[in-house]
Amino acid sequence: MSNPETFIDEVTEEVRRDKLYAMMRKYGWIAVALVILLVGGATYNEWSKAKAQAEAKALGDAILAAEELDDTAASAAALQNIQAEGDVQAVLGLLVAEKGTDTDALAAIADNEALPKVYRDLAALKLVMSAGRDLSAEEAADRLAPLLVAGAPFRVLAEEQMALVELGQGETAAAISRLQALLNDEEASRALRQRATQLIVALGAEPETA
Repeated sequence: MSNPETFIDEVTEEVRRDKLYAMMRKYGWIAVALVILLVGGATYNEWSKAKAQAEAKALGDAILAAEELDDTAASAAALQNIQAEGDVQAVLGLLVAEKGTDTDALAAIADNEALPKVYRDLAALKLVMSAGRDLSAEEAADRLAPLLVAGAPFRVLAEEQMALVELGQGETAAAISRLQALLNDEEASRALRQRATQLIVALGAEPETA
């Protein structure tokens, strides 16, 4: 009985192998495709990371090279020639503005609603601080207004600038009141409170603290 049983087992195994080979011939391409996709996906992922790192390094090198230029105008021009988008574009604009060569760069950032609000607010604040007489009191007040809301990141600095705008408009009482409020503002730095105190005294008033 053992020989017939062995023969049957061998035949059964052969049939199984034939079925397996038939399935592999029919559906094997799916397995091959999956392997290719997995390997290809991993390769693309590594390539993307390497490409991003290379681009970031190139960008950083370009910024450092521009910042190291001794001539301010040349440094600003080099920064302006760097191609970037999004947050990096905003940072580059702020760096250019720090060179003191072009307040238009600050205005462009402040008015670009595609950029994060924190960059737009910082640009607006710097624009008011650096533009001087090139910016009317009305425009300065309009630029500062959105920065004065509770929770805004540069609110206390904007309050200080607004006080200066009010002084420029002859609204001395309003300016003093705003400066007095800064003396008791927990978000105001020690340096800002000191500046507010000095200005209040210079305007002939008495600093009031809680």
